[in-house]
Amino acid sequence: MAKFYYLQILYGIEYLHSKSIIYRDLKPENILIDADGNCKIVDFGLSKKIDRKTKTFSYCGSAEYMAPEMILRTGHSFGIDYYSLGALLYELVTGLPPYYTKNHEELQ
Repeated sequence: MAKFYYLQILYGIEYLHSKSIIYRDLKPENILIDADGNCKIVDFGLSKKIDRKTKTFSYCGSAEYMAPEMILRTGHSFGIDYYSLGALLYELVTGLPPYYTKNHEELQ
């Protein structure tokens, strides 16, 4: 099931990237499953349209799924969505995000 969900989300992220949109907030709470068992990406409040050669420096999203370049504020682009997707896959397989802690200050 994790592979099925992973691929559906990957295709959604690739579609967004083809339209020059970075999603930037991939996490379980933003993935809904419809009546047929298909994934739907929701909550585009942190999404941003950027040029392929551009980096953005906004700090947003959930720390458990943030790519290092966002946490370090070195500038990010489309790659951060793939990092978050990897963290999401890890959680689908293990039940917890890769850097889980009850103390959110430790993640930032």
